[in-house]
Amino acid sequence: MRVGSGFDVHAFGPGDHVMLGGVRVPHSQGVVAHSDGDVLLHALCDALLGAAGLGDIGQHFPDSDPQWRGASSDRFVTHAVTLLRERGYSIVNADLTLLCEAPRLSGHRDAIRSAIATLLGVAADAVNLKATTTEKMGYLGRREGLAAEAVVLITRA
Repeated sequence: MRVGSGFDVHAFGPGDHVMLGGVRVPHSQGVVAHSDGDVLLHALCDALLGAAGLGDIGQHFPDSDPQWRGASSDRFVTHAVTLLRERGYSIVNADLTLLCEAPRLSGHRDAIRSAIATLLGVAADAVNLKATTTEKMGYLGRREGLAAEAVVLITRA
């Protein structure tokens, strides 16, 4: 068994929604990002790649490459899952935490868990999603952006 962790952060910018776990969540702002800026999927991708010793999202999908401009982050996770499977790994579970003052996850949590489970090819109960604030401290507390952490457990299939 191997464990991987990931972290991602994006600043808010113009827009009317954020992508979270592959789900479009209405919000008063969007995010500044090269791709769709889905912090949950970016952190998850890094956790998957890290668990298998395959580097990080920036090595596989550099933001200097114009082909990834505006790309859906589910492509990044699908790529990481494919790499893991090619090396004989299967995903046991994923635990994700969203850090932000807004938007709130209520009303979206089940859809996000389901979308992530589908991407990973696991049951929905193998994906846990939590959310927390920073009690109004720091850049996240000032509502300047949002961040996510992810931890995954993989095993040889």
